[in-house]
Amino acid sequence: MEALDRVVKPKTKRAKRFIEKREPKLTENTKNAMLIKGGNANLTVAEVLKNIYALKKPFAVLYKRKNITRPFEDQSSLEFFSKKSDCSLFLFGSHSKKRPNNLIIGRMYDYHILDMIELGIEKFVALKDIKNSKCPEGTKPMLIFAGDAFDIDEEHRRLKSLLIDFFRGPVVPSIRLAGLEHVLHFTAVDEKIYMRSYKVLLKKSGCKIPRIELEDMGPSLDLMIRRTHLASDDLYKLSLKQPKALKPKKKKNVSHDVFGTKYGRIHMQKQDLDKLQTRKMKGLKKRPSEKKTEDGENPKKLKLE
Repeated sequence: MEALDRVVKPKTKRAKRFIEKREPKLTENTKNAMLIKGGNANLTVAEVLKNIYALKKPFAVLYKRKNITRPFEDQSSLEFFSKKSDCSLFLFGSHSKKRPNNLIIGRMYDYHILDMIELGIEKFVALKDIKNSKCPEGTKPMLIFAGDAFDIDEEHRRLKSLLIDFFRGPVVPSIRLAGLEHVLHFTAVDEKIYMRSYKVLLKKSGCKIPRIELEDMGPSLDLMIRRTHLASDDLYKLSLKQPKALKPKKKKNVSHDVFGTKYGRIHMQKQDLDKLQTRKMKGLKKRPSEKKTEDGENPKKLKLE
């Protein structure tokens, strides 16, 4: 006899809100990220996690205690923390003699690891080392990717998707010019990834459109790809599946050609063209003899008085 699953109902309103918040939705909430230090993380890795947390706030959780785990060997710890903190993104930092200054960036699907990429830190400049003004907390960044590798190589293409997921922030219906303050620039050159963070300065230009300058704000990272754990094509395709309610409804009798021209088909009843009202012109007026012929009279038998 199969055991029936118990349905535990919440006993308080707070527990009810907590359960409703985690229920599946048509439009999901903004993705949260958890930043975790490994059991042997050094000062450099800890400072990197703090800087990334400063850019990601308020959609991030920073774990201050060290956690002894190896994501490429045992993924249960990260999946447990993901379910506990309701985070679908993670950044794990560690340090060892074999892999110094190590970062692992990844994402979850249904609280299980979908894909993750290991990056080595070769050079790091912190936020506090650059004395320029900073962007306010929660600023949505503009993401720029440079380098052919992001479009050609599969690992770089998946890393680009991961970085977009990690830093994109909330989806907004509209933007204002003054809100475009932060730029994150990623460059792929010679198997390395260069991450730079800039603040946008709007200068006077003598016209309505301001002159734009980029000021280095920090942090800046020089990264190198080490190991990868990518999801299979079937699982990756499943994770991208959208509910039917979000898909645009297909319009009937509407088609497009190869040039993008839109065609529509209209169904109409049969029309009597003899009763069609046309423009009244002298040249189109019927003669009296033609009118009598239409009435069924023979013009030859008419008597002239």
